Amino acid sequence: MVKIRLRRVGAKHKPSYRIVVADSRSPRDGRFIEIVGHYNPLTDPATININEEKVLKWLKQGAQPTDTVYSLLRKSGIIDKLEPQKGSPHLTSPLKGEEKGESDKETK
Repeated sequence: MVKIRLRRVGAKHKPSYRIVVADSRSPRDGRFIEIVGHYNPLTDPATININEEKVLKWLKQGAQPTDTVYSLLRKSGIIDKLEPQKGSPHLTSPLKGEEKGESDKETK
């Protein structure tokens, strides 16, 4: 399975991340397929640079973003541009907190 996830770069106690497309079996900082963006949480506000075309291409091909990357894509507005597709339930709400909150609303 292909995932879009963060790859840590930077010095000790000064993390910076690359947003990469990688096989889920690869280690966190190991082999990856393509770099699609950068994320620096230390700046105020956090710096997020994402190549929208590359991310949309990988999402349409079935790559699954991790929870953190999904929230970064949502903040950047990229998730809104992706058309809902059949067979892509992971893009509706992969965050555990959102699923729980949505199910509570439905049951009340």
